[in-house]
Amino acid sequence: MKWKWPVIAIFLALIIVSSYIYVSSAASDDEYEFLGRLSFVKISNPDIYEGSPHSRLAAEYAKERGSNTVLLLHFAGHTGGQSYPNYLEGDVLVLELGFQDGATDYKLNNSMDWLVNSAFTMVLFGVPDDRFRYVSNGHVFYNLTDALDYLDKVAAQHGQEGKIVVVYHGTARGGNPNIMLGDGVPLYYQMAWLKHGRLAAYYYLLFGMLFPYYNSPYASYELFNAEQLQELYNDNGLNLKTAPYSYYELRNYNG
Repeated sequence: MKWKWPVIAIFLALIIVSSYIYVSSAASDDEYEFLGRLSFVKISNPDIYEGSPHSRLAAEYAKERGSNTVLLLHFAGHTGGQSYPNYLEGDVLVLELGFQDGATDYKLNNSMDWLVNSAFTMVLFGVPDDRFRYVSNGHVFYNLTDALDYLDKVAAQHGQEGKIVVVYHGTARGGNPNIMLGDGVPLYYQMAWLKHGRLAAYYYLLFGMLFPYYNSPYASYELFNAEQLQELYNDNGLNLKTAPYSYYELRNYNG
């Protein structure tokens, strides 16, 4: 059985190389640039809003790539009111899109549920067209194409420049954030599959998971303090008025 692992390694290498070639050719004409995971754990509650560290980081990623728009993907906890609003972070438009899973009666999902119950079948076969519903800026959509068409129009009205940069929120409310893939990853995977097909979705998922390790200035802080930050969040200790001092230091991050 000594041959087994070399064969597996060669097979995986062929998938990565072929996916890279495919992505390189397909993505050149695409209107989106898929980056991957934004963060590992929440460092405040709410975690995404104008001026927050993760919001500013997402905007910075867009500007570094010549874009004035970033699309941020989530698990959606609610659809009422102005859920998952679009807003400006400086001169960058932040578009938010959340999804809910019909397999759980549209109840709040998390990355552990997806990893245990759905990841295998979705990775192999994709996401069924009628499984998710989507919410952005209070608008509910029942297929991803309609949701993206709406967001493309919002970006165009803002004077879209360059490609729309795509990240998924990525925060894990519990468990090891190195293992938990985080908030919004199924939607990121579904969007990559929709735009470029199976091979590209594999490629974007793999490298998207690795993205914050070598790009986020908060990665070490979040991973080193993950358990404490998760406990604080789940006990309402990260609410803005009671957040730890270290969070207020992060709010002053100037890039």
